[in-house]
Amino acid sequence: MILVVNGDSHAAAAEATNTFCFAEDESKYFYMGRAPHPDNLRASWGKKLSEIYNSKFYCLAESASSNDRIIRTTKNWINNYPNCDEILLVIGWSTWERQEWLIDGIYYQVNASGIDSVPLAYQKKYKDFIASVNLQQVAVAAHAAIWKFHNELKEKKIKHLFFNSNNDFSRVRDKKDWGVHYISPYDPNGTYHNWLIANGFQTVSPSSWHFGQQAHSAWAKNILQYLLANNLY
Repeated sequence: MILVVNGDSHAAAAEATNTFCFAEDESKYFYMGRAPHPDNLRASWGKKLSEIYNSKFYCLAESASSNDRIIRTTKNWINNYPNCDEILLVIGWSTWERQEWLIDGIYYQVNASGIDSVPLAYQKKYKDFIASVNLQQVAVAAHAAIWKFHNELKEKKIKHLFFNSNNDFSRVRDKKDWGVHYISPYDPNGTYHNWLIANGFQTVSPSSWHFGQQAHSAWAKNILQYLLANNLY
């Protein structure tokens, strides 16, 4: 089995053991760029799940990632791996409003926070993007993109499981039958964040959205139970 995990900061285990989100946030890991900090990655739910299965582990996640990036990097990884029968893909989807912009050969992850860094020539576009975000529209668009990706994975017979990290699809009217491949897509209580809060875990600080290593271990066990109960692996 090859466990492949993708997602945003929750899959990258940002702040799980320290205050860092990206490897480059600590000077000795500057060469790793926006990859997960190694100490946090070792504490991540994905790594914990791979240890339970005693499987190989690949983490494609990146803090602040958009779902555009998650789909792109997952497809690239799958297309370059020779034996898809071995793969178990687990994705924690990011918030719906985030986008990925390709500018001069560089991918930028942008959201509606107003604090993202983009080239000077794109700053007006970024301001317009923030001002025009419609939560219903971005939820519907994300739902359609993920549904399309789900069906592509089914066609390739790639074992996969999705869950929502923070947002959910309760606002979407055109609900789909995901089978066992999506944990509570339309239920706010089924998100990674809300499940952990309901089970007694708190974020690492009042100003953070991220959880510590005990919460990651609990989520890994929750994923394991779901996989076993639904014969996904």
